Amino acid sequence: MTSTAQAPQSGARSAHPEHLGHVIFIAAAAAMGGFLFGYDSSVINGAVEAIRDRYDVGSAALAQVIAIALIGCAIGAATAGRIADRIGRIRCMQIAAVLFTVSAVGSALPFALWDLAFWRVIGGFAIGMASVIGPAYIAEVAPPAYRGRLGSFQQAAIVVGIAVSQLVNWGLLNAAGGDQRGKLMGLEAWQVMLGVMVVPAVLYGLLSFAIPESPRFLLSVGKRERAREILAEVEGKDVDLDSRVAEIEHAMKSEHKSSFKDLLGGSFFFKPIVWIGIGLSVFQQFVGINVAFYYSSTLWQSVGVDPSDSFFYSFTTSIINIVGTVIAMIFVDRVGRKPLALIGSVGMVVGLALEAWAFSYHLVDGKLPATQGWVALIAAHLFVLFFALSWGVVVWVFLGEMFPNKLRAAALGVAASAQWIANWAITASFPSLADWNLSGTYVIYTIFAALSIPFVLKFVKETKGKSLEEMG
Repeated sequence: MTSTAQAPQSGARSAHPEHLGHVIFIAAAAAMGGFLFGYDSSVINGAVEAIRDRYDVGSAALAQVIAIALIGCAIGAATAGRIADRIGRIRCMQIAAVLFTVSAVGSALPFALWDLAFWRVIGGFAIGMASVIGPAYIAEVAPPAYRGRLGSFQQAAIVVGIAVSQLVNWGLLNAAGGDQRGKLMGLEAWQVMLGVMVVPAVLYGLLSFAIPESPRFLLSVGKRERAREILAEVEGKDVDLDSRVAEIEHAMKSEHKSSFKDLLGGSFFFKPIVWIGIGLSVFQQFVGINVAFYYSSTLWQSVGVDPSDSFFYSFTTSIINIVGTVIAMIFVDRVGRKPLALIGSVGMVVGLALEAWAFSYHLVDGKLPATQGWVALIAAHLFVLFFALSWGVVVWVFLGEMFPNKLRAAALGVAASAQWIANWAITASFPSLADWNLSGTYVIYTIFAALSIPFVLKFVKETKGKSLEEMG
């Protein structure tokens, strides 16, 4: 599935103010998939220690249960485009909503570790679908003058979903008396944490019935009149609908369907630009960012922080993530992608190095010494802030802009797959690495953050202010 071709942003094209509220509603409804992406990805943070205790599993097995959802993510992301091209964007959203709902119920009521892992894969498949369908649908429905701002709804929804999941987990833990396995509504608290996702999942499904199908998809299946109606609905009746329909049809015909073969070449299998995209994806994950969202409660408890406090710190970290994302959205077009990435890398090196230093101290009465404890806490928030204001947003902007037109879709698919695989590697390895040496683990993440600086300086070209055609 390809997004709508970039078009000049003229005044005649912009949505009239009376239509803008409706367009914002449509984009927000589609971005509910992003909210569920963030929520489902990080809600497991509240259940890690309870799952370890209930099923009496070691770190390696526990890590596979946590990380296995990412396998589903990769499959969902790889297949969502084809599904959406065949049955439509809205139907694809509805399938994802059903999968999110089924995953939430199954994860809340597992009878063994293996079936919990199965429901995690189902949820991962839904995340993968949502990660592709939301941005593509918004790009296809949004009026050109508002496409950039409405497109940012997806990333904003993801970080809000992460924050809400941590807030819900903290509230439920307190309701269960601070015990992840405490009784709540006839279940253990961690089961309720995983089950609560039914609410936003059902809401996502209901909202999908209230928004129109993409005009681009309708034109692809010959429904010209319905496509015209929706274009009038989102762009205003004063727009020349015949020329808009002709423009979209022309763009669809002229698009080059890039394939894996297009990426081959150069001395190392792929063309150099593809390797740069893969490098950006891998560095984004190898700094250990998802440890902060999948394992932070476990991390804080391992250095003596009270469970209730550890859940609260997970929530405050996710708020910092939102703040950083907003900063990135404000400055990515003003400062540029490359300077923002470099600023973020330097900040992450400082934050991660301070965490590595703090975790190198021996626990006293099961806790880090006071000074090291505060340094670790502040450094963790600093790391998340600098990641969010840079690599969290900038990498996706780069990947959407840096490839030549004839490679873009296929290259983006390869880079996104590399990101899921790197995410899985970090998520699956953290519990065992932390058992080996927590400080050493953070030294590894610090090294990757430091290596990202020369990588960006040498290989990554600024894409700010350039049209997509200039990349070819």
